[in-house]
Amino acid sequence: MGHAQEAATLNRQAYLDWEAAQPDKHEYLAGEVFAMVGVRRGHALAALAVASRLRAHLKGSRCDTFVSDMKLFVADADAYFYPDVMVTCDERDRRAELAIEHPRLVVEVLSDSTAACDRGIKFAAYRKLADLQEYLLVDVDQRRLELYRRDAGHWILLESEGDGPALRLESVDMTLSPAEAFEDLDGEA
Repeated sequence: MGHAQEAATLNRQAYLDWEAAQPDKHEYLAGEVFAMVGVRRGHALAALAVASRLRAHLKGSRCDTFVSDMKLFVADADAYFYPDVMVTCDERDRRAELAIEHPRLVVEVLSDSTAACDRGIKFAAYRKLADLQEYLLVDVDQRRLELYRRDAGHWILLESEGDGPALRLESVDMTLSPAEAFEDLDGEA
């Protein structure tokens, strides 16, 4: 999430109408609009690596993998976000044109400018999604994966970094290691 735009508070429909005419993406939270900032190379490569693995793994299933151009609507937070990656297997989302509402997995790649928001405001909103089972944070700088999994109404944290073991993404029945998530970043600081 970027910086709030200097504008009057918008309702959801006004945001959607306005956003459709904009050359850049903006997120929406309870009437406020936030400009999305561009990403660094490492961020883009890690997001693509995770999305590619998910898409290949889920090929032929009723699940769809989306990257940062598809909106996620969180009704209980009055918010539209652009997660880096998300997976939905819900039939209702198969008819969605503008926004997914029932993801089972959301992935955010951290950056200096978004880490606090991804761990705070966004995670608080994402937890309101009844169908969300897991939330994966990909820390490019630390080469760490942080997986939050819903378990009996609580969220548990599983981590792996560097040459550590793969994490089990139960929501999609797949494993992902830091080496796989950061394979295109080998040799980068």
